[in-house]
Amino acid sequence: MGGDMSKRSGQEAQSEPVLRLRTDALDWLTVDTEIVALDGRQDLYLGTNHSGAQLWRALDNGATRSQLIELLVDTFDIDADRASADVDAFLDALAEQDLFEGT
Repeated sequence: MGGDMSKRSGQEAQSEPVLRLRTDALDWLTVDTEIVALDGRQDLYLGTNHSGAQLWRALDNGATRSQLIELLVDTFDIDADRASADVDAFLDALAEQDLFEGT
């Protein structure tokens, strides 16, 4: 039974959507350990902290939610529950600003 569960988990992870930052009217750069971005659609400046910058760069290349959680766990040595909450909050903030491709 354990083998079946791991197969399902692997399949679920494979079907997880890849999230990617939109390229239209969105410019950004790294300043020290943070990201500073300009959303030209809304004439809005955005900034991230160090962990947000890690997530931002991953999203620029395309990443799943699970990959983002793993990135925080590995980079900052935090537990998966904390990383999951942080990733969800970050993704929600980006979605509110309409910063993903396909939105």
